[in-house]
Amino acid sequence: MMNLGSLSLSTSKSSNPMVSISFWIPYFTHWGESLLVCGSAPGLGSGNVKKGLLLKPSQQDDQLIWSGSVSVPPGFSSDYCYYVVDDSKSVLRSEFGMKRKLVVPETLTGGESVHLRDLWQSGDQALPFRSAFKDVIFHHSFDVKVEKPLGVFMNKSDQDDSVVVQFKICCPDIGEGTSVYVLGTPEKLGKWKVENGLRLNYVDDSIWEADCLIPKADFPIKYRYCKVQKEDSIGFESGGNRELSLHSIGSKQEYIVMSDGLFRAMPWRGAGVAVPMFSVRSEDDVGVGEFLDLKLLVDWAVDSGLHLVQLLPVNDTSVHKMWWDSYPYSSLSVFALHPLYLRVQALSERLPEDIKEEIQKAKNQLDKNDVDYEATMETKLSIAKKIFDIEKDQTLNSSTFQKFFSENEGWLKPYAAFCFLRDFFETSDHSQWGTFSDYTDDKLEKLISKDNLHYNTICFHYYIQYHLHVQLSAAAEYARKKGVVLKGDLPIGVDRNSVDTWVYRNLFRMNTSTGAPPDYFDKNGQNWGFPTYNWEEMSKDNYAWWRARLTQMGKYFTAYRIDHILGFFRIWELPAHAMTGLVGKFRPSIPLSQEELEKEGIWDFDRLSKPYIQKKFLEEKFGDFWPFIASNFLNETQKDMYEFKEDCNTEKKIAAKLKSLAEKSLLLENEDKVRRDVFDILRNVVLIKDPEDARKFYPRFNIEDTSSFQDLDDHSKNVLKRLYYDYYFQRQEDLWRKNALKTLPALLNSSNMLACGEDLGLIPSCVHPVMQELGLVGLRIQRMPSESDVKFGIPSNYDYMTVCAPSCHDCSTLRAWWEEDEERRQQYFKEVIGVDGIPPSQCIPEITHFILRQHVEAPSMWAIFPLQDMMALKEEYTTRPATEETINDPTNPKHYWRYRVHVTLDSLLKDTDLKSTIKNLVSSSGRSVPANVSGEDINKSRGEVIANGSTKPNP
Repeated sequence: MMNLGSLSLSTSKSSNPMVSISFWIPYFTHWGESLLVCGSAPGLGSGNVKKGLLLKPSQQDDQLIWSGSVSVPPGFSSDYCYYVVDDSKSVLRSEFGMKRKLVVPETLTGGESVHLRDLWQSGDQALPFRSAFKDVIFHHSFDVKVEKPLGVFMNKSDQDDSVVVQFKICCPDIGEGTSVYVLGTPEKLGKWKVENGLRLNYVDDSIWEADCLIPKADFPIKYRYCKVQKEDSIGFESGGNRELSLHSIGSKQEYIVMSDGLFRAMPWRGAGVAVPMFSVRSEDDVGVGEFLDLKLLVDWAVDSGLHLVQLLPVNDTSVHKMWWDSYPYSSLSVFALHPLYLRVQALSERLPEDIKEEIQKAKNQLDKNDVDYEATMETKLSIAKKIFDIEKDQTLNSSTFQKFFSENEGWLKPYAAFCFLRDFFETSDHSQWGTFSDYTDDKLEKLISKDNLHYNTICFHYYIQYHLHVQLSAAAEYARKKGVVLKGDLPIGVDRNSVDTWVYRNLFRMNTSTGAPPDYFDKNGQNWGFPTYNWEEMSKDNYAWWRARLTQMGKYFTAYRIDHILGFFRIWELPAHAMTGLVGKFRPSIPLSQEELEKEGIWDFDRLSKPYIQKKFLEEKFGDFWPFIASNFLNETQKDMYEFKEDCNTEKKIAAKLKSLAEKSLLLENEDKVRRDVFDILRNVVLIKDPEDARKFYPRFNIEDTSSFQDLDDHSKNVLKRLYYDYYFQRQEDLWRKNALKTLPALLNSSNMLACGEDLGLIPSCVHPVMQELGLVGLRIQRMPSESDVKFGIPSNYDYMTVCAPSCHDCSTLRAWWEEDEERRQQYFKEVIGVDGIPPSQCIPEITHFILRQHVEAPSMWAIFPLQDMMALKEEYTTRPATEETINDPTNPKHYWRYRVHVTLDSLLKDTDLKSTIKNLVSSSGRSVPANVSGEDINKSRGEVIANGSTKPNP
C-alpha cells in the first residue's frame, strides 16, 4: 500500500508559501485497522474517505499515536473527521458528533508548522449536541455571544525558544455570566491562580479557545480548565490534571492546537415520567389522550421537578379498523400520525353549534374507565369529516397546509391512497387489491388525481394528517420552551399489511415474521407478526427509509427509544406460518452446517429436524383424547411413531383445523389448551432446517427441554449441547457487532435526537460495548437484572449511560408486581429493603417512596417512572385495582391496549402534595441540577480515569 503519511495540497512546482498541518491523535486499533483523516477540501480527500490522509502509528509511552501531515496554503479551511479503516480503506468506524473545523489563519506567511492534538470523538461525547440537551436542557448555554472567529491565533510564534499553544475545550453548559479559564504550571497559565490565568473566548458551537506563547523550557506542562462566575466562584473540572509534552518540535515557528474534548464535570442527571398518549385523561379530551394534552402533562412535569415526558409510539395503526389496532407497535405507516390523538374541537375556530353539541355529547359518552378504541375512532373521524366539509377549501388552500404538503408528500400521498384502497377493498392486505397490489408511482398519481370522484376522500386524509402535525408540533414546541424533553418511541417493525410494505416491498422479507426468543416476558418466545428487514437491500441507499423515519420523528421529539435494539444486531426470525415465537433462528447468524454436524458424528437429520412424535408422548399429553388428535392431525409412519399430516404441519394450519373442528362441535376439549398441546408436539425438534438451504441447521431454543433431545444417545446430547452453546453465545458475536456498526450509525446520524436503546432480554456480549461506543443509552429495570447472578438489579451500580426504572409498559406496574408475587415480594423486602419481617401485602406509599428513591439516586442519566408508579406515592390514587393499571401483556398477542389514568391531568396539576413529594425526591438526589454531560463514562475513550475527583487542581 502507498504510504500517504504526508501529502501536499499542490502537485505543481509552485513556490507559494505553505503551512505544514500535522494531525496527532491517540487511538488503540485492532489488527488490520488503520486511522485515516478525511476532510471536505482537496488534500484531505474532498469528502472521499478513499482519498483521505492515511496516518502512521507509533508507540508513545502507553499510548498508540496516529499521525500524519499535509501542506496547505495560509487561509486554508476544511471540515475533517477521523475514520478507522481496513487495508482497502473501507470504513469500519467513524467519529460521532459535529465535524471538526480546520482554519489556517491568513496571517500566517508560510513555513510555519501547526500541530493538531486531537482526541477521538466517541458517541457519548456527542451527547451534549443531541437536541435533548442542546435545544432543551442546555438551551440557555447556546445563546452565548461569539467573541472571536474560530482558528484565529492571537499570538505569533516568532521566537525559537517558545511555542504558541491554543487551548480548545467544549463546554455545552454555561450559566449566565460565566467565563471559562485554563490554569496550569506555566506563568502564562497563571501558575494555578485564576486572576493570572488564560481566559478563553467563545467561538460558537459550545467551543471556547484562547492561545498563549509558552517557553519550550516550561514543558511538559500540567493544566486544567475551570468555570468562573461573576461572583468569582471557581468550578474546576473533575479528574486529574491534563498534560502536554513536546513531541518532535524543532522548527522556528510552531503552533499547537489542543482540542481537549469536553469539559470534565459531574454528569447531568434528570428524571422523567412515562405514560402512553392514549392513557392520558383531561377535561378537554374525547375518549382518549390527545396531543394537545401534552401541554398539561409538561406543566405537571415542570411543577414536579421532571425534565422528560416519554410516550409510546404515536403512528397510525389503523390496519384492521377495530380494537386490534390499539397495539401501538404495529404501524400502518411509520410516518403518519394516529387520528386517535386528534383534538376535533381544535380543527376550527368557527365550529357550528350542532357540532359543538355533538362533541360535548361524545365527551360524556366516551369518558369511560378504559379507552373504547373503536367507538372513539369512529366518533372522531365522523366529527372531523363534518368539519372538513366546512373548512376544506380554506385549509387546503392555506400557505401553511401547502408548506406541510410539499415537505411531506413523499409519504403523505401513498398513505392517503392506501387508506382509500383499504376502505374500498375492506382490507389492508394489499395482496387482495388486484391491479393495485403492485405499487408504482404511475398508479399512485392516478389514484390521487383531482379528476377522481374519490379525490375528496384523499384530501380528507391529507387534512387529518395536517392537523395532527399542527397539534403535535404545538405541544412539542411548548415542551422545548418549558425545558422538557419529549421522548418518542421507534417500533422495531411495521405491520405486514402497511403502507411501507406496499410501497417498499423489496425492503422486507415478506415470508418471515419478527419476534423474540423465550425470556422474562414469555417462556414460549414472542411472535410480533412483522416481516423481517432485508438489510442487504436497505444498505444499497445507505438505509434511506430508516433515515427518513428518524428525520420525521425529529420534527416532534428531542429523544427517542429504540424498541428492541437487539434487532439491529440480530433479529429473531420465524417463518410466516408460525404463530408462536419458539421455533425461530437469529438473522443474521452463522448456522450449523451439515458438514460440521457430520464431522461430529451427527447423521440423522430427519430425526432431528422433524417433530419427534411417539405414541407414549401423545398418551402422556392428551390422555384418553390422544386417538382423536392422532386421527385428525397425524399419520403413523411406523409402529407407535407419527408425523403431521400435510394439511396441519404448521401452527397456522393447526389453528385453522382446530377452529373448524370446534365450529362443527367435534372438539370436546378446550380449544386453546388443545392448540397449545398440539403446538408443543409440532415444536418437539432439536434442529431447525434452513428453508433456503437444506444443508444448514439451527439449534432449537431450549433443546434440552424437548423429549426429542432427551431420547438421544449421550454422544449426540453432548455434541448438540456444545454446538447449542456455541451458536447462541459464541460464534455470532463478531458478526452481530459488525452488523450493528453498519446499521445503527445510519439511524444516529440522521437526526439530532438523543437515542435510548431498549436492551432487555437475551443480551449478546457484544451489545453493551457497541452501545457505549455509539453513545446509546441503555435501559435497566430492577426486577429484570442484566446480571445473571442477582435476583434484583442494584440501581446504585448502574452505569451513567442508562435509563433506570422500576417498571415499564411491557410488565406489571410497581403496585401490581408487589401484589401478584408473594415470594418475590418477600425476597425484595428482605434483600433490597433489608427488613426480615413480613412485608405488607399492598404496595403502600412508603414502599413506593423507597423504590423510587433508589432509582433517583442511581448514577443513571435518566430515572424515568411510569405515571402509575408515581401516583402510587399517594394513597388516594391506589384505590383502583393494581392489575387494571397494566398497559401490556406481552404473552397475549391480541392484548387490548386501553388503560386510562383514572384522574385528569387538570386534577393532578392541582395536587400540590404529590408534585411536592416528587420534586423533593428528585431534587434531594441531585438530579436536574445543571452540569456538563460528561464525566467518567463519557471520558473513558480518552484513556483517562475521570472520577468524582478533587475540586482543586493538583499542581
